[in-house]
Amino acid sequence: MPDAQRDEVRSNRLLGALEPATRKRLSVHLQPVAFKLGEVVCEAAGVLKHAYFPQGGVLSLLTVLENGSAIETANIGREGAFGLLAAMYSRTSFNRCIVQMEGPMLRCPIEVLRHEFQRSEHVRNLFVGYSETLLSQVQQTVACNALHSTEERMCRWLLMMHDRAEGEALTYTHEFLAHILGANRKSVTLAAQSMQMAGLIKYRRGTMQVLDRPGLENASCECYAIVRERFDAFLTPPPTAVQNNKRGRKPTR
Repeated sequence: MPDAQRDEVRSNRLLGALEPATRKRLSVHLQPVAFKLGEVVCEAAGVLKHAYFPQGGVLSLLTVLENGSAIETANIGREGAFGLLAAMYSRTSFNRCIVQMEGPMLRCPIEVLRHEFQRSEHVRNLFVGYSETLLSQVQQTVACNALHSTEERMCRWLLMMHDRAEGEALTYTHEFLAHILGANRKSVTLAAQSMQMAGLIKYRRGTMQVLDRPGLENASCECYAIVRERFDAFLTPPPTAVQNNKRGRKPTR
């Protein structure tokens, strides 16, 4: 495998976590793909032929209701992949998947991943562990959407995008943000104005620049930090796992 292709594979943290032999077998099947912002990768209930591994872009998973409205319940960057459940169990996607941030991405045929899932315990543990961690993001997002203000949710979302964009400006309209956050456009506009007046962001003509990262983290709810810590812990596990730890998070008084 050429050095350039090897670097491309390792830029996705989930691919980089695979054993070298598995990564080598997969590398010949990985294909670069390019999508535009807002482009649909797969519709809800759609049949998946490939799994997608972002290297710099971000995918958004939207839960779609019967009346056509949709809200983001998770997003996927270079820490993960979209379509692993299809490789493990079912080819049908539960969510609509759209491109939330343009950037390089690799895809791999589902059948190839399914074969690796069946032959390797390491791959099974990795895929199941990632799916559980992604599910925890979905659960946290549901709670965040129900209990936190539009401004707190917007701060959380911008922090996640800022991580993926590596400090670059973000190109989003208020209408797009309202769609992603499941909020009305007016509340998103008011939140953006409040954040700009506080010196957290600079917003002009659909472009957002984070000016005060620590301030944005303070203004966000706890959901951003919780989700990031879970993914970091999954991708960098400790040398020995602590079993039967039932302490958990206790409610604050």
